[in-house]
Amino acid sequence: MPEPQCARPRTTAVAASAAGTATVLAAGEADRPAAPERRPGSPDGGAPIGRPCGLWSDAWHDLRRDPVFLVSALVIVFLVVISVRPSLIAGGNPLSCDLARAQEGSRPGHPFGFNGQGCDIYTRTVHGARTSVVVGVLASLGVAVTGSVLGALAGFFGGVWDAVLSRITDVFFAVPVVLGGLVLLSLVAGTTVWPVIGFMVLLGWPQISRIARGSVITVGQNDFVQAARALGASRTRILLRHILPNAVAPVIVVATIALGTFIALEATLSYLGVGLRPPAVSWGIDISDASPYIRNSPHMLLWPAGALAVTVLAFIMLGDAVRDALDPKLR
Repeated sequence: MPEPQCARPRTTAVAASAAGTATVLAAGEADRPAAPERRPGSPDGGAPIGRPCGLWSDAWHDLRRDPVFLVSALVIVFLVVISVRPSLIAGGNPLSCDLARAQEGSRPGHPFGFNGQGCDIYTRTVHGARTSVVVGVLASLGVAVTGSVLGALAGFFGGVWDAVLSRITDVFFAVPVVLGGLVLLSLVAGTTVWPVIGFMVLLGWPQISRIARGSVITVGQNDFVQAARALGASRTRILLRHILPNAVAPVIVVATIALGTFIALEATLSYLGVGLRPPAVSWGIDISDASPYIRNSPHMLLWPAGALAVTVLAFIMLGDAVRDALDPKLR
């Protein structure tokens, strides 16, 4: 027999009709949950047909009806697809250039025109999505995992561990991100994304750590955690089974929003010449190369900058939608 669907609360309101009779009206949004519907035929009046919906079920229910989430998710899915297989919409080589076509505008087969080296801007823009998505996703995962583990341990055990971690995060918060990138990445010569990702994780984990620490401390004060302690549950079981599943929502929200910030940071560092470097293909590199020609050939700057703006906006909108769906105060 299939498992019953979770039951969302419904309310009933009694409205007096003109004839004095009462009409029962059902409302979609609940101010006060009604008794769950029950199966007939049982001694207690029937078992509940549906179980109460949890936080994640309610969040997914809201996200599927949020146009902001749907639009941003479609844009992100498209970016992921062309990152994995850019040849689906751009079959050329992004490193193939012809100086005879330098700074030319749009023409058949080359809708975005050519850059200062005669490279097809459309092909480079499509292939540049891979760099942005890889850097954003891996940096967000690294920051989320590192910050969550350190912050959860500090919030759960407290004491000296919490004090030491708090002072370490204060030191990292005092380092300007762009200035730190200029100093650290200037010491690393490479054309891969790994130095950039490592730098972002190094300077990005303190924020997630603070959020995870506060969330773990808040959840640890709930009655169900105290009950688990009273029943003799081990510290490891309490942390992994009771606290972390209820404390992870703020971390997911912040990491999702930070993903767009990491993409913009990679482009900024590449623009400044300390991030990715040629022959790597990056929107930041293309924006940097197009800057001297912005007056004579604005199309060289328009397309990579536009792609960067749309990508960052899509991830930030996705993070905002997830934040609203997981915020119990908005229900």
